[in-house]
Amino acid sequence: MNGAESLVATLVEQGVDICFANPGTSEMHFLAALGGNPKMRSVLCLFEGVATGAADGWYRMKDKPASTLLHLGPGLANGLANIHNAKRASSGMVNVVGEHSVSHLKYDPPLTSDIEGLARPLSHWVRRAESSNTIAWDAAQAVAKASEHPGQIATLILPGDTSWQPVDAASALPPRHVDARRAPSVARIEHVARVLRSGEPALIVLANKSTRGAALDKAGRVAAATGVVLGSQFFTARIERGAGRVPLARIPYAVAQAQAFLKDYKHIITVETREPVAFFAYPDKPSLLKAEGTLVHPLVEADEDSELAFDMLLQALDAAATTPLLQARIETPVPTGALNPTSIAHVLAAGLPEHCIVVDESLTTGRESMSLTMGARPHDLINNMGGSIGYATPVATGAALACPERRVICMVGDGSAMYTIQSLWTQAREGLNVTTIIFANHSYAILKAEYANMGAGAPGERALSMIDIDKPRIDWLAMAKSMGVPAVAVETAEGFYKALVDSTREAGPSLIEVRL
Repeated sequence: MNGAESLVATLVEQGVDICFANPGTSEMHFLAALGGNPKMRSVLCLFEGVATGAADGWYRMKDKPASTLLHLGPGLANGLANIHNAKRASSGMVNVVGEHSVSHLKYDPPLTSDIEGLARPLSHWVRRAESSNTIAWDAAQAVAKASEHPGQIATLILPGDTSWQPVDAASALPPRHVDARRAPSVARIEHVARVLRSGEPALIVLANKSTRGAALDKAGRVAAATGVVLGSQFFTARIERGAGRVPLARIPYAVAQAQAFLKDYKHIITVETREPVAFFAYPDKPSLLKAEGTLVHPLVEADEDSELAFDMLLQALDAAATTPLLQARIETPVPTGALNPTSIAHVLAAGLPEHCIVVDESLTTGRESMSLTMGARPHDLINNMGGSIGYATPVATGAALACPERRVICMVGDGSAMYTIQSLWTQAREGLNVTTIIFANHSYAILKAEYANMGAGAPGERALSMIDIDKPRIDWLAMAKSMGVPAVAVETAEGFYKALVDSTREAGPSLIEVRL
């Protein structure tokens, strides 16, 4: 057994059984080891940002890390934008980054770079494998770090000679990671219970693991018992929502709207998140969105157990037997006529299949979608936590691999889609059940709004040329066909509904261009 084989075997033994790969010369022995281990699934991605984004999507649906294979410093650099998004979403992943052999580095070959320097700002753990004999220990440590709560980014640098050299003897491994989240403080629970008993207007802002499963159900019991409002930040890693789920109000993105939403709350209680802040700094607008005098109370810190916290809070409120208020099913009529944010949201409300996964990077076009799909069939919603665009199609790819029995609906603007459109090729190669919806307005429409929000006035012709993408206009149907994905264009609400429903009836990927 060589070092690469030891690394792959250890990853599998530690529960990491998928690798999103974009290999190069230095990683050929690792590539051979991936192919030689039948317990490891290898997924080829044509750009490193697709690999890291897919690993993020896998974690969000599986709650366990995937691995990536990246080629030296430039390959890591290509993947960093979606590593940033994964870090902000508290997704765990193990990045294996190839490196020149130690003997070759002294000659400063062209691809030499400071891989540790590139990795550290967006990694919680970075290590360079020193020998084939220690690689198993290194890999186990990386998986343990990535598996912590909240999820962590672990980056393991793999020199070529460490891969190809033989392992002298099997080394002992650290104990396999056990998910042991910290319990919240009793004093904090009792303090929040007093706040809720006061009757003063309060908002609980939920994030990360608290927006789904038993934790969300128990938060709903607290809301039913006390009248507190449950909400989320505008962007959340994953929410279980729709009919039969505990509903969450979404804090708006725009500063003025967010301030209006929050102005009447005397208390904001945070769960695995911080108090609401503006996404950007704007001239003459605040960074903190709460009203003056509003008090912020942390209930659950990022590394604590939300389900346990709500159990304790229900006990403190003597409300353990309370039934949560659940969202009723709202039958939305299929809209007709022109496509706009409202009719698009109504199509989604009527057409989303039960238990689908919605990955949303629709920005301007999809702003109405969340509020108008509250009563849709039950589904999971995934948002971009880090704000680096080009996350949706890779995350949808990883989510589809994690949950092959569920349809993934990926909503993305045309500008964002062009960052990582190579995802379509991987979806076709793997036969993934992904419906990619391209909202084609032929511009970076979000930047037109932000231009005004920043007080920069009306953009002139030369400025507009930097945020319009219609010269030449992208042929989305040809783009999809070239990568093996069937596609259709729609120009009406009824056409969009038909295309959406049709896409969910056929296995494999498809693309819908929504022409605006």
